[in-house]
Amino acid sequence: MKRVTGIGGIFFKSPDPKHLCAWYRDHLGLDVTDWGGVIFSWGGSDSTPGMTLWSPFAADTEYMAPSSATFMVNFRVADLDALLAALRAEGCNVLDKTDASEQGKFGWVIDPDGNKIELWEPPPGQ
Repeated sequence: MKRVTGIGGIFFKSPDPKHLCAWYRDHLGLDVTDWGGVIFSWGGSDSTPGMTLWSPFAADTEYMAPSSATFMVNFRVADLDALLAALRAEGCNVLDKTDASEQGKFGWVIDPDGNKIELWEPPPGQ
């Protein structure tokens, strides 16, 4: 079974996400979207198209809870349900909650250092 197939996104807390986005836009040329993040598209004629997201969150967000870390890595996965089952069988700290939407399927695991890791199965064609 394939596990992680790439990095889906890098998310981190900021005391002022709008100011930070403006700095990255003005000084590093990032194309910040209206929702406050950046989409790095990749892939070509010989591979499946995809994307990696970069997105600051408000410093008081609970999205990364129960971790106290100021960041969260989102990994792309091929089969979320199978991977979560395997991680549970291996004794990993898998959160009970999963989400599904038009953006794909999401699940979470806590690494040994207490960092919340997001696992993302993109929708077909992404």
